[in-house]
Amino acid sequence: MIAQIGIHPKKLIADRKETQFTTALTENLAKFAKAFYPRPVIYRATDFKTNEYSNLIGGKAYEPQEPNPMLGFRGAFRYLTDEKVFSLELYALKNVRDKLGFKNLWLMIPFVRTVKELQSVKKIVSSYGLVRSASFKLWMMVEIPANVVLLKEFINVGIDGVSIGSNDLTMLTLGVDRDNSEVASEYDELNPAVLALIETTIKVCRKNKITCSICGQAPSLHPDLTEKLVRWGITSISVTPDMIDQTRNIIYQAEKHLING
Repeated sequence: MIAQIGIHPKKLIADRKETQFTTALTENLAKFAKAFYPRPVIYRATDFKTNEYSNLIGGKAYEPQEPNPMLGFRGAFRYLTDEKVFSLELYALKNVRDKLGFKNLWLMIPFVRTVKELQSVKKIVSSYGLVRSASFKLWMMVEIPANVVLLKEFINVGIDGVSIGSNDLTMLTLGVDRDNSEVASEYDELNPAVLALIETTIKVCRKNKITCSICGQAPSLHPDLTEKLVRWGITSISVTPDMIDQTRNIIYQAEKHLING
């Protein structure tokens, strides 16, 4: 959505045009919340990397040049050091919920490196009146191996669900940049180490009674993975539109097999 706005949010703030950002984001979020109402719509807060932000109008004036943006200034850490930009997103989300009445809009925090980061971001979210309740759920992306290793501690901070980001989780588990042609052949979402982390995440979530979803390319590219996800107890699966019917059938067959033994 921020890519559609096309202007670096810090430039808008400097030009005193923050409302251009919040209005556009509010309108876009409202479209989704309205279309799916009363089913929940989970908004993943922006996780642009510095090279992606640089491509926005005015972006180069505000972004550092990083040798490896994937491991750089992004995600939850960015919200803590750049709260003004994050606050624009929270303001838009609150507008959709409180002024437009779409209480089915929830929030997900991406790329959380540490438990302390989650605690701090959660305080910021709460300060804008977005407090966990029956009508407002807070999710977290699981895309760093540390998220899996310390998942119980992250859950204890107070979250309602996670979404496994299979793309980043695979790259960070295997130490492979899938966008680098020199090593892209080593990128494998079905690597046993990656599957073990996904399985652990799902089972820890089930044990702690929180929702577990998965996004990324893996379920769409590897239908056989979908059967494993169902068997492990995944709550929901994100796939590309062309794979919806096939995935539904795989899930149906897998669940039928589980029921019938």
